[in-house]
Amino acid sequence: MFFIGIDLGTSAVKLLLMDENGKIEKIVSKEYPLYFPHPGWSEQEPEDWFAQTMDGLRELTAECDKRQVRGISFGGQMHGLVALDEKDRVIRPAILWNDGRTGKQTEYLNNVIGRDRLSKYTANIAFAGFTAPKILWMQENELENFKRIRKIMLPKDYLAYRLSGEFCTEYSDASGMLLLDVEHKCWSREMLEICGIAEEQLPTLYESWEPVGTLKPEIAEELGLPADVKVIAGAGDNAAAAVGTGTVGDGGCNISLGTSGTLFISSRTFGVDENNALHSFAHADGNYHLMGCMLSAASCNKWWMDEILKTKAYQEEQAEITGLGENHVYFLPYLMGERSPHNDPDARAAFIGMSMDTTREEMTLAVLEGVAFGLRDSLEVARSIGVNPKRTKICGGGAKSPLWRKIIANVMSMKVDIIESEEGPGYGAAILAAVGCGVYGSVEEAAGKLVKVTATEEPDAELVQKYEEKYQKFRKLYPALKDFYREQA
Repeated sequence: MFFIGIDLGTSAVKLLLMDENGKIEKIVSKEYPLYFPHPGWSEQEPEDWFAQTMDGLRELTAECDKRQVRGISFGGQMHGLVALDEKDRVIRPAILWNDGRTGKQTEYLNNVIGRDRLSKYTANIAFAGFTAPKILWMQENELENFKRIRKIMLPKDYLAYRLSGEFCTEYSDASGMLLLDVEHKCWSREMLEICGIAEEQLPTLYESWEPVGTLKPEIAEELGLPADVKVIAGAGDNAAAAVGTGTVGDGGCNISLGTSGTLFISSRTFGVDENNALHSFAHADGNYHLMGCMLSAASCNKWWMDEILKTKAYQEEQAEITGLGENHVYFLPYLMGERSPHNDPDARAAFIGMSMDTTREEMTLAVLEGVAFGLRDSLEVARSIGVNPKRTKICGGGAKSPLWRKIIANVMSMKVDIIESEEGPGYGAAILAAVGCGVYGSVEEAAGKLVKVTATEEPDAELVQKYEEKYQKFRKLYPALKDFYREQA
């Protein structure tokens, strides 16, 4: 039997074919454009997602016994607003998770509606990237488009809709819309009223492993797949990555170094930190999780390498780096603003501490360290409420770097487990498909059997102390620049 995991990312869709024993048979990646029509805006065409997914499915299954494909599921970029009209046409390009246009609407939600009310309704406060502020932005700036909306969905759910015809979502991804009552797993009537939308405009809610339907006959025929292939609800990318790294049940931790960076802590019980600095979301295993999300992680290194150093030799650039914990250069990783814990769309990246003898290697190291320090900010919030994991899994493109893994282990003072498969969201989605097709009794059972740790990066006491001193200096920088950011904006 084969199961397909579709990871709908910001730069590409990655498709993964897995057998029932967790073996990855094939991986295919298809890129699509990302548009920035105005400074701080970030959009994509949903049709590009679907077209590239269909091409990817054809290539993924070209050499396998297609009769053995049983299920398809998803891990997808969260928070994006996809709006369809009465004829199921996309009304406007999707507004993505890293779009910063909703500052006014976010401020309205947090300061006029009020953080306490938002937290009561949804367990979270408003962040610029969330879906609800985007809906308010459309209402205020594109009223005619807003009036045409008949269906509101998230990016991965658009793929599920096109493949199955089912208007659906699931709790982990819906948690990031600021429309879901996370604790009680239902749409918040109060938030729908605030945003001027009706419940019939929102999809049916499922658990991440639940089947929502099967492939539409014409899709199955076009792909040459069985008509009874199940389409499984899936999960937001971070929850899917957590499943793919075995971060399920109680007290698990995962760090993702993807385009964005996340610190993800799983829990069997619902909880909210006092200042809502961390997101409190439903998890793909049926439980809950706390998550800190920074908007730019591996994308900081990509920007530094591609745009500034003009090189694709990532490993070579890191090979000569020494002096961990002794770098006098600091990097603030706020290329697209920041979410956790600062919630500041106006924040911007900065290098601080350069001198005439600063080297290329020190600047590169500062970028890697800056992302680690940004993730440490979220860990400190978790620790402040008594959640203090001692080890973590790691995934995402940045996790392929041994140097970055070492920095993470020592900045966090945590053991970092490297797993056999680095394909977090796609692998997690395939696991969810296997659970949805009945191969495993639960997400926890499947993850426990399929996810394998191959090595562990141990923190070094001396280096931990050096990075502790550096982190305490780092955390002074954002407060010092906060007013400057606001003035610049």
